[in-house]
Amino acid sequence: VQLVESGGGLVQPGGSLRLSCAASGFTFSRYAMSWFRQPPGKERELVARITSTGDMTNYADSVKGRFTISRDNAKNTGYLQMNSLKPEDTAVYFCHANWVLVGREYWGQGTQVTVSS
Repeated sequence: VQLVESGGGLVQPGGSLRLSCAASGFTFSRYAMSWFRQPPGKERELVARITSTGDMTNYADSVKGRFTISRDNAKNTGYLQMNSLKPEDTAVYFCHANWVLVGREYWGQGTQVTVSS
């Protein structure tokens, strides 16, 4: 079982990044997917969540209107499009998949996003 994030990096304020989360070893389409982040010296926080079918999403207030979560179940991949990035978006971003009905969840290893001029 694996969740592998990619797409992080260094970007200037106002810029954009697209994170990807590639799933393998489990039936991705049965799992809700979320993106969390952990800023330096702070606790991990929920950024965005999408249902297993992709029909519903929700976002942290701090990213509403700037970030978009999506998924392609045919490709076993989830995405987080991040626009209008701010220095306070700097964090390690983690992909998370969970299936509440059976009590299973998986985490990726994280990808660093740094927003700085």
